[in-house]
Amino acid sequence: MEKNPRYIVGIDLGTTNSVVAYSDTQNGDSGDVGQSEIKIFQIPQLTDAGVIDKRDSLPSFLYVKDGHEMASESLKLPWANLSSDGSFKDFLAVGEFARERGAEVPQKLISSSKSWLCNQSVDREAQILPWDNVSNDIKKVSPVEASCAILSHIKDAWNSEIAQSDPSSSQLQNQIIYLTVPASFDAVARELTVKSAKLAGFEDIVLIEEPQAALYSWIDKCSDKWRKSVKKGDVVLVCDVGGGTSDFSLIQVKEGEKGTLELERVAVGDHLLVGGDNIDFALSYFMAAKLKESNKKLDAWQMRGLVRSCCKAKEALLKDNFDGNSEDGEPKEYQITILGRGSGLIKGTIKQNISTLDVKKVVLDGFFPVCDLSDRPKSSNKSGIKEFGLSYEADPAITRHLAKFLSTHRDQDGNPMLPTAVIFNGGVMKSPIVRGRVMQILQNWQNQYKSQSEHNTDLSQEDSQIREIEAIDFDLSVARGAAYYGYAARGEGIKIRGGLGKSYYMAIEASMPAVPGIPIPTRALCIAPFGMEEGSYAECKDRLFNLVVGENVKFDIMTSSTRREDKVGSVVDDWQDLDIVEMTSIETTLEGSDESYIPVTFEVKVTEVGTLEFWACSRDDDRKWRLELNVRARD
Repeated sequence: MEKNPRYIVGIDLGTTNSVVAYSDTQNGDSGDVGQSEIKIFQIPQLTDAGVIDKRDSLPSFLYVKDGHEMASESLKLPWANLSSDGSFKDFLAVGEFARERGAEVPQKLISSSKSWLCNQSVDREAQILPWDNVSNDIKKVSPVEASCAILSHIKDAWNSEIAQSDPSSSQLQNQIIYLTVPASFDAVARELTVKSAKLAGFEDIVLIEEPQAALYSWIDKCSDKWRKSVKKGDVVLVCDVGGGTSDFSLIQVKEGEKGTLELERVAVGDHLLVGGDNIDFALSYFMAAKLKESNKKLDAWQMRGLVRSCCKAKEALLKDNFDGNSEDGEPKEYQITILGRGSGLIKGTIKQNISTLDVKKVVLDGFFPVCDLSDRPKSSNKSGIKEFGLSYEADPAITRHLAKFLSTHRDQDGNPMLPTAVIFNGGVMKSPIVRGRVMQILQNWQNQYKSQSEHNTDLSQEDSQIREIEAIDFDLSVARGAAYYGYAARGEGIKIRGGLGKSYYMAIEASMPAVPGIPIPTRALCIAPFGMEEGSYAECKDRLFNLVVGENVKFDIMTSSTRREDKVGSVVDDWQDLDIVEMTSIETTLEGSDESYIPVTFEVKVTEVGTLEFWACSRDDDRKWRLELNVRARD
């Protein structure tokens, strides 16, 4: 690994699409990061059998090849013989072809592998994907391996396109990779993301949160002028609604020691599995219902095609002005074509128009409804049994999730942290109609809170007016921002202070007399507080704990996204009634045979990569025990 790699590379490992941005430090770039050129890598991929094309993004879909497909020349990539290592990667197709072919054979399709990385209910290193395939007729991979396959495709494509002339300095595995993750990813999901990258051959990885990357992209676009667009005290909401997930973060503008403006990430939302894919499904069901009224029933194969058509219709109809009308005042329409099934249920091609008014009704009323700041997401029906899988949101109303996020996170005076500015990101937010609805709702909340609260009566009209910060690109900005962060990490740009987006706790058994019929209570020991920054280290030496060694034990790890006052070593009683939730359980046997209990203190480190390390340290000698946070998912 070179000390000063040639390329600065940002990879947006997306739920729906993955993007690579880079800058060549030997291509005449100046030392001024604002003038540096950040490019998008055109990723070669199969777009159809025997067809290789280059795209700005790589769909994050995998298709499991088997049988004759394994030997088919039409499904091989130009670098296939060079990159083949006999592993799981050899039987996976990645990208546009995988998405399209997988829609026809869904039992062989792997999607949302990134979301599986943060699914606490499964063993994320077990071969469980494709999840919907319950038979043993095809090979399976783990969520870690699935993410690895996407990153491996990116690496091989880069090396084939860019590194051929100068492999030693240009191969992707020889660069520092700035890899994005959702801000809501916990320590386990981050650790597994790093593991996926290392399995793909990357050794030098730095994690960066996606909402921060989106803001970095804006800073890069503005150069030094960004300070004129925000002011001290501003709270910037990063609202990122992509194909599969929604992610919220709050970044506060503060005054630094030298009077210059600084940025600090102060709040992170939950990992919400609701996004553009949900909208496409909703539109397809809306259209299927209209067709059913005409006695036209679609089978499963046609429904999958309808979903893709509705996605295109949504993008076409939501990209224009808010009233949705054409020049003659009539609503715009988009014709959806559905292939017939010959002698099956439907003969011939079906055509059905969908209008802007239809799309607005489904999208705005269903996913971005007007609501109050006090509203909360609706819970699911209390069904006695549910299908196991990804934890999709029961309520698709993104605005109600946003209301919960802003109400839950409060400033030092106890007021909701309502934003003064918003930057949008993600494919859904390309629509000015959707952005306008969100801005309208945020302004309503600001006006309502101002009228109800004594704290805000002194706000001027200008201060209470929420403004939209212009995004550079809704699809590519995260990768661009990750590449910019590479410059900032070298001291050539602005860095957002952030650190851990959650506080982490370990359940400890209370020391108290045993009482018949009463279980010994547990307390929550804070092992890493909110905001603990990358590369920092902390220890708790002023209190002792008994560590059990030589036998199988369990460590319960919990998190909180709102408790910011707890410090390393703080102990919280009755934590089950507070905003502390279970994250994972670690089952292990720690080395030690002569003793059953060892007095220990502990130390914790947030690595430069962005992962969390926890060590129990013997009081009496130099022994240490490291707890691996990704050993076992919570039951």
